[in-house]
Amino acid sequence: MMQWQASAQAKGPDGLPRHVTRMWPKRAGELLNGGSIYWVIQGLVQCRQRILRLDEVTRADGIRRCAIVLDPEVIRTTTAPKRPFQGWRYLPAGDAPADLPKTRQSEEPLPAELSAALADIGVI
Repeated sequence: MMQWQASAQAKGPDGLPRHVTRMWPKRAGELLNGGSIYWVIQGLVQCRQRILRLDEVTRADGIRRCAIVLDPEVIRTTTAPKRPFQGWRYLPAGDAPADLPKTRQSEEPLPAELSAALADIGVI
């Protein structure tokens, strides 16, 4: 995910990373008021990024899409098992995994299998 965001393909004309989706969010106001995108990697929510704005983009096929413009800072979270889901943009605060403390942001992540097992038993 980090390598993709560093690529030119993942950045808009302003140099900020973005995630382009075909659907425009119905609750855009909530997203733009401190919302984040939570990334599910290998079946676990592992990090998030703040949503800065929503840009309309139209690709060569003429279809209007939504570019979710993201803060370049990736904030690691405690891991939580989660199937990939379309509702990532509406993840209620009570259901969102907590951010790792700043002192742990640079730690190497645990292997996915170990993180999943620890999350299953409620340790992390």
